[in-house]
Amino acid sequence: MSRNMFTIKKLITLAVCLAFVLVTVSGCSTYASFAEEFLSEEKEEDIVRIGVFEPLSGSDEEAARFEIMGIELAHKLHPTVLGKRVELVYADNKSEITVAETAAQMLVEKEVDVVLGSYGNALSMAGGQFFHKARIPAIAITCTNPLVTKGNPYYFRISIVDSFQGVMAAKYVYNELGFSKAAVLKQANDDYGAALSQEFSDKLASLAQAEVEDVILATVEYKKDTEDYEKQLLRIKASGAEVVYLPCSAKEGAEIIKQARKHGVDALFIGTDLWYDESFIETGGRAVEGAVFTTFFDAESSVTERTEEFLAAYRAEYREENTPHSAVALGFDAYLLALDAIERHVDMQKMAERDPEGVKSLMLRDVLARTREYVGATGSISFDENGDPIKSVVMITVENGDFKHKITIHPEWEESESS
Repeated sequence: MSRNMFTIKKLITLAVCLAFVLVTVSGCSTYASFAEEFLSEEKEEDIVRIGVFEPLSGSDEEAARFEIMGIELAHKLHPTVLGKRVELVYADNKSEITVAETAAQMLVEKEVDVVLGSYGNALSMAGGQFFHKARIPAIAITCTNPLVTKGNPYYFRISIVDSFQGVMAAKYVYNELGFSKAAVLKQANDDYGAALSQEFSDKLASLAQAEVEDVILATVEYKKDTEDYEKQLLRIKASGAEVVYLPCSAKEGAEIIKQARKHGVDALFIGTDLWYDESFIETGGRAVEGAVFTTFFDAESSVTERTEEFLAAYRAEYREENTPHSAVALGFDAYLLALDAIERHVDMQKMAERDPEGVKSLMLRDVLARTREYVGATGSISFDENGDPIKSVVMITVENGDFKHKITIHPEWEESESS
């Protein structure tokens, strides 16, 4: 059989098969309608993929749920960007470091544009190496360990690092209260308390233009599981400090303040976001009235117009009037910031076409790094050189047995992480 005859037979067979399909497919009276129904696919360039790198199972599943709620709420409100559909690509790291590595590799293989998550500092660090290697920017939501972003130029975060709370607490003490003398009470051998106390002390000294020993009248430690704090509190009282910085858990802080009042310590106690828990008021009772602490987000203070949008969407979606968990708002902001960076990235590409010499980098990572004063539900967000946010910190107080907004402190984005 000649090559020409063989080719003709192939064409006839293909035509017969096509005719058969056209006849049997309901509603496809023409090839055009058939092609539209069965052959058309969404083009790759019409999809933006955002990886959701989270523990969807395992010990961290419940805690991670709040981050995911925020991401999905923002996605429902804004399912497209630049006319393209946004697809959420989920990767379950199962709350395990070894699985987190596999989940991160899966997102790399899926060629996602940006990664959101993970809940858990160790899980984020486990995945970070793969995102770095693949040059895919990632945004952590509630991670507070400096090591998540430090040394990894592709990892950013929405939540402030723990130590930044110490900085802003010192600014509150000096700028708002007018005090320059304080004491520090912290648990021994506790990295969390040590880091925040150091930042608080250094910043207060910097603001007062003095040495640390001149502004911190006493630094007192107590051992883990201590029940009687009399010795430590009497040292605090003797120092004459009007403010005591106490970075610890809600129940521990409340118990310490209760005992402080019994021993005649009238100083103002200042803590961290760990105190934003009902157990603080339940344990401390009247003793914690007037206590103040830093936190990332307070729904009732209406930080920005985006906060109002978030609250309205949250209550409509989940039918809840209760104050949403701060992680939901942070997840909401992470998603919207990713979209904002993608939009700015396209603008940068257009600019490069007009002025090739004027654009130094077209990488999405670099566009994200240049974020300045982005207005989110949790406040204005600007990234420092480490990819950590310089943003507002909310001061909450206890008033008549309830948490009340005291003041919101707004840093300038030009400042460094410790300003």
